[in-house]
Amino acid sequence: MFRGPNPGDGEQFSDYSHVIPLFGSADPDPGLLEQSVLDHGVRDHGVLDHGVLDHGVLDHAIDPRDYGVPSGRAWRGGGGRWLLWPLRVVLWAALLIVAYRGVTAIVFHQASAPPPGGTGAGTTAEQFPVTLAEAYATEFGQVYLNFSPAGQAQREQELAAFVPPSVAAAHPDLGWNGTGQLSLQSEQVAGIAVQDPQHAVVTLLAMVNGQLMELGVPVIASGGGVVVAGEPAWLPAPQQISPPEPASQGSDPVARNQLMNELPAFFQAYASGDSAALSRFELRGVPLTGLGGTVTFDSIAALQVPPGGTTRQITVSVIWQLGSPASGDITKLEMAYRVSVVDLQSGKWYVNEISAATEAVGVK
Repeated sequence: MFRGPNPGDGEQFSDYSHVIPLFGSADPDPGLLEQSVLDHGVRDHGVLDHGVLDHGVLDHAIDPRDYGVPSGRAWRGGGGRWLLWPLRVVLWAALLIVAYRGVTAIVFHQASAPPPGGTGAGTTAEQFPVTLAEAYATEFGQVYLNFSPAGQAQREQELAAFVPPSVAAAHPDLGWNGTGQLSLQSEQVAGIAVQDPQHAVVTLLAMVNGQLMELGVPVIASGGGVVVAGEPAWLPAPQQISPPEPASQGSDPVARNQLMNELPAFFQAYASGDSAALSRFELRGVPLTGLGGTVTFDSIAALQVPPGGTTRQITVSVIWQLGSPASGDITKLEMAYRVSVVDLQSGKWYVNEISAATEAVGVK
């Protein structure tokens, strides 16, 4: 304790041990009573001594009983200190939310990011100009797969437009020794293998000197341009496989006889493209388009009718005639069709769809 001057009333002892702590105290000391007076009495009656402004304590001894405060009851706090704990809860909740969102953002960013040193297949394919590279390799194949000694100089000049100048200077014929002949009958793109945003290999399927083969063309693309990197690779043709044995579906002789009576007239209308004749065989709401007279119906070579209900998927082999009978030069072709038919009138079949067959009729 120390004694401080009081210009109005003389000397008064002030004890700072009774100043109310910031976060409250469990000891109901006299300082709490002074605070209660401030909250209940002084604020209500306008009693405020100037000493409060100087030190935050009362300069005059105040009897709490003068302001309705019982002397024997402990005061538990006032002035808004009850808000501290709810505010602490809100603060901790906010901190936890911020921490959780930060951790999840880091985890999901690492999971979605591509592995270092590479890119995803979809991203690489999108960055590489696939269509341009395929067209460029196709044009290159038409030059590369055609050569003869008589056209060597022209071939070298045409090849120089597809390869870098250094390659054209070192290998103007791209590996050909200048003898023999190679003739390209047909070619098309079989596929492309993109290695990265700049490199890819375009595979061409070609018929050369009457033999089927594949040609692998290395291509480099950058900045909207493309070039054949160097000599291509002669690759084997796709391997021919044996188709799986078709499942035995049996045969419906009754439906087969009914269809054999109707199908010749249908295929005659189908060959001519006569819409009025085709309408007699069409299922309602399903218009059919014929061949417009490019062929003429000759006969039905085979018919497969599996058992079933009113709707069947049949397979039929049709022999078409090409050419004019007047010229005596008639070509016949046998072709297989898959036809969806529906029985609506006890043996009267209507065509719902016609397309190419997936298997030969009657071949096992």
